[in-house]
Amino acid sequence: MSDYRDDKDIKRRRMLQGAGAAALGALSVSAAASAQAEEARRMSPAARNSGPLGARLQGVQHFGLTVQNMGRAFAFYTEVLGGTEVMSDGDFYGEPIHNTLLTDQDIEARVRNVNPRTMGIPDLRNGAQRLDVRFIQFDNVVIELLHYRDAGQPAGGGSAFAEPLDPTGPAFPRMMHICFHIRDDVDFNKFIADLEAESARRGMTQVRANRVLTVTTEQARRAAPMTANSYGITAGKSNGWRLIYCKGCEGEQLEFVQALGPVKRVFDGAREARRKRVG
Repeated sequence: MSDYRDDKDIKRRRMLQGAGAAALGALSVSAAASAQAEEARRMSPAARNSGPLGARLQGVQHFGLTVQNMGRAFAFYTEVLGGTEVMSDGDFYGEPIHNTLLTDQDIEARVRNVNPRTMGIPDLRNGAQRLDVRFIQFDNVVIELLHYRDAGQPAGGGSAFAEPLDPTGPAFPRMMHICFHIRDDVDFNKFIADLEAESARRGMTQVRANRVLTVTTEQARRAAPMTANSYGITAGKSNGWRLIYCKGCEGEQLEFVQALGPVKRVFDGAREARRKRVG
């Protein structure tokens, strides 16, 4: 019996020693990261320009979305979702802007030995097509709407130069989504129901949220109970995370999330730690 206890004690000591070493290792890595961040913050401009790439950034400025109908998209992101316009600009064309945005696509067209127009590449260089943009501010990020149109179409409106590409599902590589953070005290399921209702009232029929329940028809999706409008995670590192995927008015992929409880503390702690490190 004594030998058994001794063996257990030895194993326990080794586990504690291992855990202690891991903790010290983590503290060492964290301290090193903090030291590097503090050093980056104190860099002179000349040193920063030769330093790590991350030290030269100050976060995400905006997410861009190319739209088929600028008026509809602008109304959705401002009147429905409540963003505020930062500015609008447009009628962009000419060689510098064309090359800045589309060089890669032009090269690909030459490699394939095809006319760039057949690949859906607009001709901003010669002005056959024009680009309009509108920036919309939300609490913590900006969304840019981009609209490529033929020169004969009215600025800020009219038909798009090209039709949307399919597929738009979130599982396809290179597909992106815009994620909106719902406030803590908001009823998530009611928010989704109200979003769909308001969008439908405006004729934005593409705005459709998924359901937690299995549905096989649009009629079944609409008939699902409101409690099926969001998926809540109650275990593991994501405990407190609630989400649903939704298509926007242009068919773009949106996500709505709410972060409460343990997962909220994880994100808040990470944000505060980074704030202290990078200032």
